[in-house]
Amino acid sequence: MPVTIRVQQWVVLMSILLFGIKVLAYYLTHSVAVLTDALESTVNVVTGFTGLYSLRLAAKPRDLDHPYGHGKVELLSASFEGILILVAGLVIVYESLINLMHPHAVKQLDTGIVLISITAIVNYLIGAWCIRTAKSHHSMALAASGKHLQSDTWTTAGIVAGLILLRFTGIAWVDSAVAIIFATVIIVEGYKIIRQTVAGIMDEADIELLQQLIDVLNKNKKPAWIDLHNLRAIKYGSILHLDCHFTVPWYFNVNEAHDEVKALDQLIGEHFQQSLEMFVHTDGCVPPGSCRVCPLEHCPVRQSPFEGRLEWTLENITSNQKHG
Repeated sequence: MPVTIRVQQWVVLMSILLFGIKVLAYYLTHSVAVLTDALESTVNVVTGFTGLYSLRLAAKPRDLDHPYGHGKVELLSASFEGILILVAGLVIVYESLINLMHPHAVKQLDTGIVLISITAIVNYLIGAWCIRTAKSHHSMALAASGKHLQSDTWTTAGIVAGLILLRFTGIAWVDSAVAIIFATVIIVEGYKIIRQTVAGIMDEADIELLQQLIDVLNKNKKPAWIDLHNLRAIKYGSILHLDCHFTVPWYFNVNEAHDEVKALDQLIGEHFQQSLEMFVHTDGCVPPGSCRVCPLEHCPVRQSPFEGRLEWTLENITSNQKHG
């Protein structure tokens, strides 16, 4: 069983348990802040199951109907989670405003504070585990779950602070004010998740990934790698797809050109710890222009002296134009 699925299973189980604790805390305290925290935890439970389903589906191998695999289902799962987080934040604001207009007595605050504090600590630890695993396995769905759990932690921490303030001051409106403040945090986090997943669904360029790739290529460029252009990178779940045009000396035979492509594939695979698929179109160099940027020594067909190595940048490596 993939690590991401195993982690998500624990997320589901713990979400159910923590939701039960928060419901118990609300039953004991009748605090609207605790109620909103419990409502937000219902999102944890629903999205936990959704995330688990998406990870199972994303792990399926490619088939005739899905030649690029099923990885993008993680984007749909994360989008759904972001929407639910937004809705939960709005519900919290609504309930808090109602309580401001019609406040009611809060009971057994000491017990409620202890119970809610426990859920905050557990949520933070599970969220950190999710995010760490998501980074190493490039899972957007698991990352969304982790961020949601950690945002829930900060919300709960704020609610605990508010309950402590209420405990010592007895000011009734503190309960609702704290809930509204941290509902705003939830809404912002939901927006960020939705924005990130929309970028993935629309195949928006991952500038950070491309820059990391360029740095690796510039530091490890071989003499026969004259040019690289028309580079595109797309992530489908945990799979990274790259395609590009790759310029090598024109007199290389098919096997020699293939060896250079294989070396390029191995280099990228060593530095990006995820499943990699590369589709490379090889071009032959065009003397004398290519000669000026080609550092290959003892070239039998050189027509002009070497002037300087072509430094690949985000602009020229993604361009459709051959350089040199």
